[in-house]
Amino acid sequence: METFVVDQKFWEIFPEAKIFTLVVNGIDNHIPSDVSSYQQILNQAEEKAQVYLTEPDFKANPVIVQWREAFSQFKKKKGARASIEALLKRVAQGRTFTPINPLVDLYNSVSLEYGVPCGGEDLAKIAGTMHLGLASGNEEFYPIGATKNEPPRTDEIIYYDQTGAVCRSLNWRDGERTMLTEDTTSAILIMEAVNEEQKDRTNTAINALQEKIATKLGVKGTIQEFTK
Repeated sequence: METFVVDQKFWEIFPEAKIFTLVVNGIDNHIPSDVSSYQQILNQAEEKAQVYLTEPDFKANPVIVQWREAFSQFKKKKGARASIEALLKRVAQGRTFTPINPLVDLYNSVSLEYGVPCGGEDLAKIAGTMHLGLASGNEEFYPIGATKNEPPRTDEIIYYDQTGAVCRSLNWRDGERTMLTEDTTSAILIMEAVNEEQKDRTNTAINALQEKIATKLGVKGTIQEFTK
């Protein structure tokens, strides 16, 4: 069985896109007693992210412009934004990041450093094959920390499996069911690019993430690339 599939309907909306995945197995994702090294990684990433914040008006920065344009191409909940916008907004507001768990810290640091959206899911909690495609609107979805089902809009771009939605509006909102936790031992990390300039940065980013995970967690994952 395939781990991940991009549906044809996604390519119809974003024919020039490229999706990158990194699958890692045999991980110890428990928070170490001393998180100082992860705090340092996040602090350094915050500093490097400043290169994407060159405009006085936050929404005028190229990374923000590009992803808002991408999100205008499909149905979504009002206010849904790319995950990289949320991270960069925190940097712009001077809000710092604190460690969550090793995998999340590492992918957030890479996301900030390279200005690309990145997410991750616990593979053991994915039912069957994970897909990237359009929602029917009936998929069950509980956002992280929520107790109420919040299914996606019809034709919203989502990650989904046999049970329901995994992440809504590309990389906007992750679900409780498949989130990365300290007990995660196998994971799929995902990055998206919708234009040529993003593809170059994202290719560099996914390789950087692979190297960081190998260095910090002792596991070298497998990268795959998906195009139309």
